[in-house]
Amino acid sequence: MFTSVLMIEKALTSADVEFVTTLHGDEDVSFSVLLQPRGEQADRLLRAIDDVAIGELDQAAREAAAPDGPAGADQAEQALEVSLAALHAAGCEATGRLVDDHPLDAVKSLVEETHADEVIVLTDPHYVEEFFHRDWASRARHKVGVPVLKLFSHARA
Repeated sequence: MFTSVLMIEKALTSADVEFVTTLHGDEDVSFSVLLQPRGEQADRLLRAIDDVAIGELDQAAREAAAPDGPAGADQAEQALEVSLAALHAAGCEATGRLVDDHPLDAVKSLVEETHADEVIVLTDPHYVEEFFHRDWASRARHKVGVPVLKLFSHARA
């Protein structure tokens, strides 16, 4: 069985599930999902800049309305449950948890714990962070000791 650590920032769409579950052909895949809830003010600014860069001005204006704290945690927990259910429905083993702080440390720890074969980072494009190689995938490549695959989600949050 192939073991993947899957880092996400929102609920997986059906297209995302099909994408990640078919990466290895007919081989059985087990997923350990880490969901990083939406961040605080600095993350909002970066997301708004990304939205402006791709012409999503309405979305950039709505970034201030994204919930933080308990409301954001409830949404993140629900997104994780939806994602795990979708992976199970696709016939994959899947477990998951939320990541509050230090997502890269959580990934490294989970890779070691599960003896993962790879890390898949599945997010919306983050142009500012990617340009400066500060996105999760770029940073994880130097930390986890297994291949890291960067994929873009099929639908925006």
